[in-house]
Amino acid sequence: MEYRYLGRTGLKVSELALGSAFFGGKVDEAVAHTILDAFAEDGGTFIDTADGYSGGAAEQVVGRWLKNRVRDDFVVATKVYGSTGDGPNDGGLSRKHIIAGVEASLRRLDTDYIDLYYTHVFDDATPLEETLSTLDGLVRAGKVRYLGGSNLSGWQLQKAVDVADRNGFERYSALQPLYNLLDREAEWELVEVARHEGIGVVPWAPLREGWLSGRYRRGDSAGAPGTRLGDTPAAWDDYANERTWSVLDVLGEVAAEAGRSVAQVALRWLIQADTVTAPIIGPSSAEQYADCAGAAGWTLSPEQVERLDTVSDTKLPYPYNVLAANRRR
Repeated sequence: MEYRYLGRTGLKVSELALGSAFFGGKVDEAVAHTILDAFAEDGGTFIDTADGYSGGAAEQVVGRWLKNRVRDDFVVATKVYGSTGDGPNDGGLSRKHIIAGVEASLRRLDTDYIDLYYTHVFDDATPLEETLSTLDGLVRAGKVRYLGGSNLSGWQLQKAVDVADRNGFERYSALQPLYNLLDREAEWELVEVARHEGIGVVPWAPLREGWLSGRYRRGDSAGAPGTRLGDTPAAWDDYANERTWSVLDVLGEVAAEAGRSVAQVALRWLIQADTVTAPIIGPSSAEQYADCAGAAGWTLSPEQVERLDTVSDTKLPYPYNVLAANRRR
């Protein structure tokens, strides 16, 4: 496993992050700890969780695993936003909810600090100054080391950076967007903001619910029951189209050339993408983890990257098409 700086910070993380969205729910604690053990054995250091995963159980699973490890060897990220109860302030990014949220996450993780604390979704009901000043206070208090944002638009991310800079607040160092070979919309603005502002990109759903795992081929019908796509028919209908099949065709070709699995090539494309620090893998078994882990420690050739870029490219909507056509550099 290789290591990279998170954006413009001095913090190094492994080139793959291990997601825990299914821990404590679909993935029981014993399996989760087996996956975490394998990740650590491979040199993985970057662990991603959230207050809302499995109703908070995911944080508890990660926290109990960390008790048998050297805490400072790992970079643990979690998130705040979602509703944690029935009260009017049990959600969002108000000062009240953020402070309650970080204290609850610290208890569930059974740790003294959170390395990277994300706002999980943009809160259009709370002034950014309130959110960012509260997060800045958590950094100053030592409860949080770095800040990040997830599920933002381009203008929302840029405004968050500008508000932080104008007020002397700690700024976002990480962005967690939906980003993969089938979902490249983040490149239109979010990746550009991240590049210019020195923010590390940590993509979620890098295999797009199994579409890029190698499980599906041109001509297949809807996913089998028990799989992520089989249990969510809309997810199949949204992607079962010619562009997806073309991407899978080229992925298969490149995988055969490289002697790698389709999932490993899809992940490697992201690892090598501009501004990306580490995609978040979300294995639900030791076998899935082993496959994903094979994305680390090697490189796609420039020609292979170009083929994947080309086949996964999408027609740009306005104004991105006009801006691209008139780019002067």
